[in-house]
Amino acid sequence: TLLEQETILEGREEADKMAATIQNRGYYPYITDPDDVAQISSTPGRTDELFLNQALTTMQRWMDYADSKLEGSGVRCYVCPGNDDVFEIDPVIAASKHVRTVEGQVTELDSQHEMASSGWSNPTPWNTHREEPDEALHERLEAVIGKVRNIPNAIFNFHAPPFGSGLDEAPELTKDLRPAYAGRSLVPVGSKAVLAAVEKYKPLMGLHGHIHEGKGSRKFGRTLCINPGSMYEQGILHGVWADLKEKSIGNYVLTTG
Repeated sequence: TLLEQETILEGREEADKMAATIQNRGYYPYITDPDDVAQISSTPGRTDELFLNQALTTMQRWMDYADSKLEGSGVRCYVCPGNDDVFEIDPVIAASKHVRTVEGQVTELDSQHEMASSGWSNPTPWNTHREEPDEALHERLEAVIGKVRNIPNAIFNFHAPPFGSGLDEAPELTKDLRPAYAGRSLVPVGSKAVLAAVEKYKPLMGLHGHIHEGKGSRKFGRTLCINPGSMYEQGILHGVWADLKEKSIGNYVLTTG
């Protein structure tokens, strides 16, 4: 079953095709047999072990692909693992030739603009790997912002969107983590720590993610905050293209591909 659609596969060729489809949608396929399924079910920790192996294999494949595409291009690629990402992927990214992980760092984009980054989020219902209470997240963000030399021209690359910004609206959940009211009721779930940082420091721009349904932009005074949203499970990549001027944001466009 994939995206609530059940498919009966016959033969290895069909299984391989389905595995490729699953992989392209951002999930981890694992082809096995009934005996192995029984062993997995009866072995504590085996599912987590398989998941981690698939995550590391996938990340290595992505880094190899990125390195091949970026070689000789002059394009710089900066990434921050998000709250769902296991810590074990960090060394894989660090070993890449052209992809740089910037968690907790300030990156000089050019002579006028610096980017402060963190992929951590405020708490979620799923107890993910890189989440913490807003009070602790506030301290984390303050630590990285403190390294910025030119705050008015800074980019805040913080995974969690500001609370109540409209970029953080997600379906309200029931106690068993199912969408309430068929997903028609939306509630703000962003970070109050990120909101406080944006309102206090008034950077040039905020780049956010985390909430897949929160696609859009919002101005906080002079600060333009953007969440490109996500539809990775449908094989669609969302992004944003922005033209950085000396002391302002020129044109920007949300992209889909």
